[in-house]
Amino acid sequence: MIYYLGEYLQGVDASLSFMRLVDSISFRALCGAITALLSTILFGNRIILHFYRLGHRDIPRNYLNFSSAGNPSKTYGGPLLVAAILLSIVLWCKVHTGFVLLCLGGLLFFAGLGWIDDFLKVRHRDSDHGLSEVAKLALQGAYCTAFGIVYVTADLTPLPPDLATQLYVPFLKFPLFDLSLFYVLFIVFTITAISNSVNIADGVDGLAVVPTAFVIAVFGVFAYISSHARFAEFLIFPFMPGVGEVAIVCSIVFGSCLGFLWFNSYPANVIMGDTGSMALGGLLGTVAVLVKQEFLFLIVGGIFVAEALSVIIQDKIGVKWLGRRFFARAPIHHHFQQRGLADTKIVIRFWIVAGILALFGLATIKIR
Repeated sequence: MIYYLGEYLQGVDASLSFMRLVDSISFRALCGAITALLSTILFGNRIILHFYRLGHRDIPRNYLNFSSAGNPSKTYGGPLLVAAILLSIVLWCKVHTGFVLLCLGGLLFFAGLGWIDDFLKVRHRDSDHGLSEVAKLALQGAYCTAFGIVYVTADLTPLPPDLATQLYVPFLKFPLFDLSLFYVLFIVFTITAISNSVNIADGVDGLAVVPTAFVIAVFGVFAYISSHARFAEFLIFPFMPGVGEVAIVCSIVFGSCLGFLWFNSYPANVIMGDTGSMALGGLLGTVAVLVKQEFLFLIVGGIFVAEALSVIIQDKIGVKWLGRRFFARAPIHHHFQQRGLADTKIVIRFWIVAGILALFGLATIKIR
């Protein structure tokens, strides 16, 4: 909205030439991050109190010989996070562009899916009575398939058509190969896996939000490089005109994550819930696909990968197939809780690892 207003005012009055600032990606990225941060902090208390009064409170699972410290009366704050991101995108991005529309689609779909899950849990007052695993995966698969079809269709994709289905891998200068229509299946797997891995990690106060901020910041850097012809040529990146809008979206998500941490830090009085964690995960997956850095998530999102793998190893392989447990609890942050580590120590150590992994991810810019 502000971008369009600035463009209009430039043409109306020459004295308003300073409005050319809205043409700068870095300026709008900075303003978007500040807007998301301040809107989350300023309106957070009111929104949290509203949901608390409605009775939208977290119903923690009861495990034998297991208890989680912190505030037992936490409410769901996912709508706060999503609203801050949505408001900032509308204010500072070119909303008509394909890149932004696909980001908005991912954000709203996964937020809606998470909200339904949270609503069912609150209604039944039981964390195990949300959407079934099969229903979640089916709905995610349907959306991601539609997204993938748009992405690979020459007349619809925001990317250069010859680039859309190319598979890029960190450390390699050129694409590995062209997946053609099979890229749709790759997109379905990528976005679904990333969205669920972030959801799994949201189990301790502040655990998921900071690694998400690190990951989205790295993706934002990659998006900015790919949007600049000279930078892309020098660093041997695929040049994608218009992808700078994704860098602005990444900056906005970074700011909203910091704002949400204001309330989500230990002892938290608000959690993301599925609304927030699935929205962030779905948007992360969407951004990874749009900037052609899907495999980079394995490095910068190592925390989320470890969380998801611990569940697969424990529940799908260990308990279901082998009849044994590899961890005291899964996901792996519950394993450390079961071993007696304080929540704050677990979270801070995960933050440190996430920060190191983000630096490794940035190192791949030159190591190729």
